Formats: sequence, structure tokens, C-alpha cells
Amino acid sequence: MEGDTSLNNSNLIRFMTILTMESLDIPPSSAFSIFIFSTITYSLILFFHSVLLVTIIAKRELHKPMYILLFNLSICDLMGATGFYPQLVGSILFETRKISYPACGLQGIVIHLYGCGSLLFLTVMSYDRYIAICKPLRYHNLMTQGTLIKIILMVWSVNCVIIGILFMLTLSKEICKTHIVDMYCNNPSLLKLSCEDTRAINYYGLFAIALVQGSSILIVSLTYLKILITCLSTKQKNSISKAMQTCGTHLVVFLSFEINTFLLLVSHRLEAVSPHLRRAFGVSVVIFPPFLNPLIYGLKTREIQQTIFKFFQRKISSV
Repeated sequence: MEGDTSLNNSNLIRFMTILTMESLDIPPSSAFSIFIFSTITYSLILFFHSVLLVTIIAKRELHKPMYILLFNLSICDLMGATGFYPQLVGSILFETRKISYPACGLQGIVIHLYGCGSLLFLTVMSYDRYIAICKPLRYHNLMTQGTLIKIILMVWSVNCVIIGILFMLTLSKEICKTHIVDMYCNNPSLLKLSCEDTRAINYYGLFAIALVQGSSILIVSLTYLKILITCLSTKQKNSISKAMQTCGTHLVVFLSFEINTFLLLVSHRLEAVSPHLRRAFGVSVVIFPPFLNPLIYGLKTREIQQTIFKFFQRKISSV
């Protein structure tokens, strides 16, 4: 009974603990401008992704594996932006960097689900492009609606399991510090609050990184190598041009996200990296992909571009 009481008291103390996040270092004269900029940026992200999601839902021509996977990638981006921007805007508005321990844990979970999910869906999208270009005659047999649903459910399940275990281990640790060393809450910053032995969690974290990052890089590299070989073997300029147009957008998004994520992960494990540089890497991961992805796909994917253009054209004409 005493052990249960002690455990309950410990959980209650953690639940009521107020943490202090890293200072934004914003001069009072610039606070209002940054508040407006952050609010507009988040509003634009919501608008761009809403247009993309509604377009994919409304148009039956876009009910294809590539666009359905893009739909899920967009949901991941919205999770990342929503996990970051409201808390940032609130910090500027109320001039405080305080956050409760449960809220910090929730923010960390949402942002990590965004990161892991985005990488997994980008990987699956590369496989979809490989089937479409290298095995076009078998595409509809291999990427059936049932197969696509299974793949999407598998990605979300793997994402939730990996991140769920990670935060279950982290949040179970006793904390003896209250200062978050990042601009937002994430697993490394939460783990640094504990004075207990965290080696097991670090090992699991490295295993998760190797599994997700390693498999993603391997699968994307192999699929694009196969696509390149297939294009070169056909010796048809039209085939190469079509493949580059189809895959170029995805490759740009994947590489930008992968580079951002890699720099962030490395910066947390090298003490020599400047804290300011580490925070810059951390912020770039949740700012740039959610903002740029819908623009890149909207501008580079002809079907989406034409659908959005026709929609707004009809709305303007009706007015």
C-alpha cells in the first residue's frame, strides 16, 4: 500500500509540475511583429492544407494511391504545425514560457508522431512511384484499394507504437529539473529533466532512429535507383521527363525533411553543437515542411494544380 501511495504521490507531483521552456529572446519592440507573423504563418498552413485535403476528397479523379498517401502526409504536417504554433503564439501573447508537464508531454508526442509519420508516408510514396513507373501494367493489381488501406493502417500503427513506447518510457521517469532546453517540448528535452539512469531509453531511441531513418533512406534509395535504371533502359526522352516530373516533387520533399531531421538528431547527441544552432534545427523541422509541402505539391503536381485552379475560377465567376 505504501508503495502504491508513494507512486500516486509521485505521479501527482509530476502532473502538477510547471516547466520553463527556453527563452525566445524576443525584444519587446519585436514581440508584436513576431506574434502577427507566427499567427499568419499558422493560418496559411491551415489554409493551404485545408485546400489540399478538400481538393483530394472532393475530386474522384484524385482518389488514387499517390494522392491518398499525400492526404495522410498532409494530416501529419497539420499535426506538427498544431503541436508547435499555438503554444508559440500563446507564449508570445501571454509573455510566459511556462508549460505544465502533461501539456509538455502531449506536445512532444504530437510533434514526434508528425515527424515519424511524415517520414514513413514519404517512404511509402516512393514505393508507390516505383510500382507506377517500373511496373505500370501491374500497378492496379499491386496497389489495390485493399492493399492501400492496409499500408496506411500499418504506417499509422507503426508510428503510434514506436512513439507511444518512447514516451511511455520517458514520461515514467522521475524528474528533478524543470527547464526545457528547446523551443518546444520533445523527447530529448523531456529526458534531460530526469536524474535517473536513462541509458535504456537512449538505446531504444537510437534503435527507433536506426529503424525508421535507416529503412526510409534504404527504401527510397533503392526505389529511385530502380526508377533511374528503368528510365535509362527505355531510352525514351518522354519516359525520363515524365518520371522526373512525377518523382521530382516527392524527392525534393523527402530530402528536405530528411536533412532537417538528421541535423536535429545529430545536434542533440553532440555536446559541441551550439544550443542556438540546435534550436534552429529543431524549429526548422516544424516550420518549413508543413508550410512548403502543400505549396510544392500544389505547384508541381499538375492534377492538383488544375483542380484547385478550376475550383477558384468557378468561385470567382459565380461572384
